Amino acid sequence: MARQEQVLVLEPQHELRFRGPFTDVVTATLKLGNPTDRNVCFKVKTTAPRRYCVRPNSGVIDAGDSVNVSVMLQPFDYDPNEKSKHKFMVQSMLAPYDMTDMEGVWKEAKPEELMDSKLRCAFDMPLENDKTTELGAPLPKSATSAALDDGEVKKIMEECKRLQMEVQRLREENKQIREDDVLRKRKVTSVPAPHSSSSSSMATSGMMEEGLSTRLLAFCVLFFVIGVIIGKLAL
Repeated sequence: MARQEQVLVLEPQHELRFRGPFTDVVTATLKLGNPTDRNVCFKVKTTAPRRYCVRPNSGVIDAGDSVNVSVMLQPFDYDPNEKSKHKFMVQSMLAPYDMTDMEGVWKEAKPEELMDSKLRCAFDMPLENDKTTELGAPLPKSATSAALDDGEVKKIMEECKRLQMEVQRLREENKQIREDDVLRKRKVTSVPAPHSSSSSSMATSGMMEEGLSTRLLAFCVLFFVIGVIIGKLAL
């Protein structure tokens, strides 16, 4: 006698899909619905029991009720060239009205009383730019750009303008100091002064120029770094 047709409604019906990355446990949900007016016993079996953890893997579904089964794929080294050969089978049977021992019912069940449905497994590895925000994964590029445009980029642009003004001010100040130094040297040449005093004045002037040049260089470098950051954010 042929087996009975499956009375349970499976969601999904034919395939369990697991979405990577597979460096951690990945869970797929299988919903088992019982549209009949009888309680139904079920079991979930797999061809790769060491690779999956199934909860619950057996039980009774009341009439008109449903159960969500969590199928947890254990971490493994994903090979895109290797096709999955793993399969699952949902086995079921109508529960006897006087059932007290479910294990005993399965042992005593006749082959024609059993119903089964088979599902294959599929592994999906997302591309780098398709990764979601799960567990700290990066946001989509559009969302990232929008967040930066509203906050960080605006601050960087304001800082950039301030640095431009500061660099311009330092240039003018440095130019003025050089002009003053030229006038000072002319006065020193026309009016004799003690050698030590002239040397001290020239040394002080040199130190001021060096300090200003160092500050100017530092601001220029900082401005360049901020420009590079803005360029990367704009890509």
